[in-house]
Amino acid sequence: MPSQTIETETHTLVTIACLADNYAFLLREKASGAIALIDVPEAGPIKAELAARGWTLNQIWLTHHHYDHIDGLPALLPDYPAPVFGGAADAHRLPPLDHALAEGDHFMLGDTRVEVLDVSGHTLGHIAFYAPQAAMAFTADSLMAMGCGRLFEGTPAQMHDSLSKMASWPDETLICSGHEYTASNARFAITVDPDNTDLLQRISDIDTARANDAFTVPSTLGLERATNPFLRAADPAIRATLGLQDATDAEVFAEIRGRKDRF
Repeated sequence: MPSQTIETETHTLVTIACLADNYAFLLREKASGAIALIDVPEAGPIKAELAARGWTLNQIWLTHHHYDHIDGLPALLPDYPAPVFGGAADAHRLPPLDHALAEGDHFMLGDTRVEVLDVSGHTLGHIAFYAPQAAMAFTADSLMAMGCGRLFEGTPAQMHDSLSKMASWPDETLICSGHEYTASNARFAITVDPDNTDLLQRISDIDTARANDAFTVPSTLGLERATNPFLRAADPAIRATLGLQDATDAEVFAEIRGRKDRF
């Protein structure tokens, strides 16, 4: 399946499969028709989706510098020129930015307010884009479906802090993350949270979705809070499984991340 569409009263969200397991996203505000592209793993599937819909681009948002999130941009821009938004702290290794952003900044897509968060951990300078009116967040490789990104540059404390910021959003927020890693993340999650009935049901749902070649991204923050071990460092059952009943939440998170790295 090359793409998946979610329609809300105010917005259209298109999830586009790219490369082996990446996702790019198109967000269209219905009232104004303004369209943003979030991350550009490769140009071909994105150009095909835009052409099929007869859409142009008003903005391009980049979450972080890894090649599988930006490498399609040079081939896309000649046909779909649009201002590029990205993290100021990451600007030295991103494509040229028209708008360099930092935590606390916001901008508008039509009448939709988009808030910028520093979610360093996977990389330093990784940002997330949160659109409260759309009830959507574009978190790439920070908060992921059933997981979080490997800590290539940041510390466990940084990533725990980043995830804690995102955990405050409403349950219905759609978490638009960057990869189809959900099934493998779930296989790890059950090892640290084996008695979680919500997790057991989600694993069954993931298996069904993947057997039908359906996407498991986006997910909702409520589902992540209930089942994603990286958001559940305070949970007594996980702490008991890990033998860390008296540890801080950040210490429990660090142990979970370390176990995932060795899984």
